[in-house]
Amino acid sequence: MSNFRAGKKELKKGIIDRPIRFRTSLSNTIADVLRGRNWQEVTQDSVQPNEWDFYWCDREWLKENYDHTYFQEHVKICHFRNHYELTRKNLMVKNLRRMKKVVEREHGKGSAQVFDFYPTTFELPSEYHIFVEEFKRCLGHIWIMKPVAKSQGKGIFLFKKLKDITDWKKGEYNANPDPMTPSPETYVVQRYIHNPYLINGRKFDVRIYVLVTSYNPLKVWLYRSGFARFSNTRYSLESIDDTYVHLTNVAIQKTAPDYDPEKGCKWSIQQLRRYLTAKHGTEKVDKSFADMDNIYIKSLQSVQKVIINDKHCFEMYGYDILLDENLKPWLIEINASPSLTASNREDYELKYGLLTDVLNIIDLEGRLSGKEKRVGGFDLIWDDGQIMEEDSVWDNVSICLDTPNSFLGCYNDRERQLTQMYKMLALSKAKPTPTT
Repeated sequence: MSNFRAGKKELKKGIIDRPIRFRTSLSNTIADVLRGRNWQEVTQDSVQPNEWDFYWCDREWLKENYDHTYFQEHVKICHFRNHYELTRKNLMVKNLRRMKKVVEREHGKGSAQVFDFYPTTFELPSEYHIFVEEFKRCLGHIWIMKPVAKSQGKGIFLFKKLKDITDWKKGEYNANPDPMTPSPETYVVQRYIHNPYLINGRKFDVRIYVLVTSYNPLKVWLYRSGFARFSNTRYSLESIDDTYVHLTNVAIQKTAPDYDPEKGCKWSIQQLRRYLTAKHGTEKVDKSFADMDNIYIKSLQSVQKVIINDKHCFEMYGYDILLDENLKPWLIEINASPSLTASNREDYELKYGLLTDVLNIIDLEGRLSGKEKRVGGFDLIWDDGQIMEEDSVWDNVSICLDTPNSFLGCYNDRERQLTQMYKMLALSKAKPTPTT
């Protein structure tokens, strides 16, 4: 939307002759990060409100403006046009199913098993009759209902009896539906994972941050830090109506009578990984975390040909993953706008560092070489193929090791890494160009 005519020199070296201009519709951590970079803020009240280089926009702005906005070469926004193909619960499952069928057809059922990381799922009301057949085949199982376009645990409930969801059956198969009657809200119904891994008797899920800077080719960064969100009440299947037992969303848990906002219900991923390793050993935990890597990549590949790739766009996804009692990870959902509001000081520091490193990778200043495998707390795990870890040796020659470049839950010394990286980049740019 910016009208600046960026020449080739600016595109190669970043915006260096004026302040970078940003706009954001949010007033939480991302606003603090953007202002902390000494960029120039543009608001609706500015003289030129549409003259910006970077916009951390909301999904509503994207929907209303993307299709009729001209972006200059250097401009960046924080969503892909049809991000919902991965982040709406029903579309996520539809795309995963489709890709699984393709893999099964081309490579066999054994190869398709790499997609067995999400619960049995149906869309209601459109797949109501198919769901009923599965329900009758698995009598006694618990199911969970989720509205496809809501977040923070809104509208979610568990059930065991079909009569509890009769509202989603009405009207869908009526040959002559009444146009004055509103259609039922779209939900997904999933088989409830009844055997979650428990710590101190409490259920938890894990929030993981994944940054995609391109879908074609697919380029994926994984952040080292994140957190486990615990329920406030000990786990039990005796009361499936108790949201404090079954839903780990902070928006739900913070309404519990005994919730402590300072203590919260969170562990860092580093703390979680140390705990699991102490109980189960390195090999088993490494396998579980490697299975999580498979979830990110396979889910992104499932929409790679569907997402409208645009060099102006990037997306920071919030993956929610549940571990069962066997340490098998299950994909619960993927968020296009993970909460950036901090619940306490520790949460603020995590999100501030996370968002700072997102901007470091987007690199409007033009400081990076483009060959980095790590920037701050982010590690490059996929760039049109799996990225392997490097071991630096003498004379700046790097040897690829036989281990993936993935470090979720490992030590996040992001500030030290950034200092060292930018120092090395400055030294390399200062070297005189050899003459021939």
